[in-house]
Amino acid sequence: MDSLKQRRTIRKYQSKDIPADLLNDLLESACRASTVGNMQTYSVIVTRDAERKKRLAPAHFHQPMVESAPVVFTFCIDLRRFSQWCRQRKAEPGYGNFEWFVTGAIDTLLVAQTFCVAAEERGLGICYLGTTTYNPDQIVDVLELPELVFPLATVTVGWPDENPPQVDRLPLEAIVHEEVYHDYAPADIDRLYAYKESLPENHQFIAENGKETLAQVFTDVRYTKKDAEAMSKVLWETMKKQGF
Repeated sequence: MDSLKQRRTIRKYQSKDIPADLLNDLLESACRASTVGNMQTYSVIVTRDAERKKRLAPAHFHQPMVESAPVVFTFCIDLRRFSQWCRQRKAEPGYGNFEWFVTGAIDTLLVAQTFCVAAEERGLGICYLGTTTYNPDQIVDVLELPELVFPLATVTVGWPDENPPQVDRLPLEAIVHEEVYHDYAPADIDRLYAYKESLPENHQFIAENGKETLAQVFTDVRYTKKDAEAMSKVLWETMKKQGF
């Protein structure tokens, strides 16, 4: 498992395709992931068609990986299939609510992460796109997702055409709490974020954005409250449109 410590995000891919049997094998492995109640409340949309990827690109702010990757996977919460099974077996489902949206999200992210680990073990490169929940309404339209199906995570996959450096991570002591949650004193925050703040690329990041601290780049430029509130509105409206 030491290979997990060496993993890195791949955004540039070779032009060669991925065999369908390899993808199916990876998906079979991924579907062995843990799932609430053995219900598998997820579906995976596999996009290879260039025109379809082009239509998906705006929802992901035209990140080049969407069109350059040979395959794009959209992992979706899916309470539709299980609900249909229930009704066809004389049982009345009650899964169009927020509790089951969260349950479906857990299932979906478990299978997505398991797929990513399996793909990287076979030499493929992956890039997780955090933009899926920014514009879920657009993805619903492009992928023709019916009621009780909701896009949650997108992963581009291909044979690596780069070997980028690893990005930083916080030290383990910043993440792990023994027995109960231990809140952070100001001195803890200073210590735990010291390495991240010392990196030359982050100093450049601050200068390029005309800010005083790295935190200001996140709050004032990258992930603003205004943008988050606007995206939250779209997210909530799309959830309701999809029946949750």
